[in-house]
Amino acid sequence: MPLPNSEGTDFKRSTRGTRRRSPTPPPPTEPRGDTLDLTVLVDNNTLIDRYFIGEPGLSILLHADGKRILFDTGYSDAVIRNAESMGISLLNLDSIVLSHGHLDHTWGLTHLVRHLTEATLEGREHAVPQLIAHPACFYPRSKPPLAGTGILMSAERIGQHMPVRATTEPFWISKNLVFLGEIPRRFPFERAEPGQRRIVMPDGRIEPDQIIDDSALAYRCTDGLVIITGCSHSGICNITEYARDICKERRIVDIIGGLHLLNPSPEQMEGTCKYLRDAAPQALHACHCTSFEAKLKLAGSCPVKETGVGLRLKY
Repeated sequence: MPLPNSEGTDFKRSTRGTRRRSPTPPPPTEPRGDTLDLTVLVDNNTLIDRYFIGEPGLSILLHADGKRILFDTGYSDAVIRNAESMGISLLNLDSIVLSHGHLDHTWGLTHLVRHLTEATLEGREHAVPQLIAHPACFYPRSKPPLAGTGILMSAERIGQHMPVRATTEPFWISKNLVFLGEIPRRFPFERAEPGQRRIVMPDGRIEPDQIIDDSALAYRCTDGLVIITGCSHSGICNITEYARDICKERRIVDIIGGLHLLNPSPEQMEGTCKYLRDAAPQALHACHCTSFEAKLKLAGSCPVKETGVGLRLKY
């Protein structure tokens, strides 16, 4: 069903209405030779001999085209504590991107808001980031026995602290980095039943939660695409194929993030392995919600690499 704000909405630090904007046009499709630096701040695992905090969640910091982007915020204040342990400041972010509205990817946002608020009160210099997400990221949701599994703050409440861009359309954050928006679900083997998951729509209707807000980032570098995922509820093959379409690039350099292959059906596992074998990514940094068994099977199709808090990559 169509969603409100499907062309993008800005919530400008106010609860008094919204302003519509057309989707930003993509920049020229030819890469400019810029680099992407990536640091994992939150994951279920930490790298050996790196004394950081692990938790069931995800947060990745990107330096792309001169911009600093935080992708997801984890579950707790681990994102801030791990960043401080690495000597990284989160007070100069240009954007915060949410892959979807689940607690293990968004509840760290409240700690970041406090972090920015305290910087203001103490007179410390800091930037005000833009928050980017699918509109449904902010809808209330539940999964028994939990009555609330979604984001803790509404878009309007977040808008009191930073501008919010809610869009179902692809949105170019920089000349080479794009938020993919709503992912078309074209591969039948990646269609998952919502089970007991429920979501509250803007008109008050309660519906099965298909997690339509699940999105990802794609970066165009010289050798192809780097795809950064949160949980891949929309399917890693669907995400990758859509990124290829949007970026006009078939080559895949790396896929990093959660693949939501915790207990996949044989059909999904087989279909995913075949797709990735054909896509031939140079590396696969599967983490967060990807089981050890799934990683073993994926390793037969592409190079699976170790991933955890403290991992730094450059493309």
